[in-house]
Amino acid sequence: MDEVDRIIAAWQAEAPGLDTEPLAVLSRVSRLARHLDLARKRCFAAHGLEVWEFDVLAALRREGPPYELSPGELIHQTLSSSGTMTNRIDRLTDRGLVERQANPADRRGVRVRLTGEGADVVGAAMDDLVAFERGVLEPLTPSVRHQLATALRTLLVDFEAPAGD
Repeated sequence: MDEVDRIIAAWQAEAPGLDTEPLAVLSRVSRLARHLDLARKRCFAAHGLEVWEFDVLAALRREGPPYELSPGELIHQTLSSSGTMTNRIDRLTDRGLVERQANPADRRGVRVRLTGEGADVVGAAMDDLVAFERGVLEPLTPSVRHQLATALRTLLVDFEAPAGD
């Protein structure tokens, strides 16, 4: 029995006609997300990073050489606003983890490029994150992990569909 089972039992006692089936899945997803967020914060902090810093650095790193994106592309990938991203780029630049470069295709634009130090930090943090998350999933068989990933993708795709689709 977990905390969600206790919550459902309490609702069933208090409101016997209430359909609590969605709670059995989504309350667990929500609680697991909170636990994972806290664990990720600890993982990234061990590398001197905030979660948002990891998100920006990881977006650049997974682009492949030359590890750069426009601020607009970073906004899209990290689900942040323009003002927020400008502040984040400034702070990461001050730390020497990224650098701004002129956009050769548009002289008015800039590209944000991961530095060697930024690549090292995000790489080490990613290694630790994957090791931790592998441990989280260890109780599940590979088949169950695949089924879970597929089911969660089905739910997530509607939330992440571009507007107008």
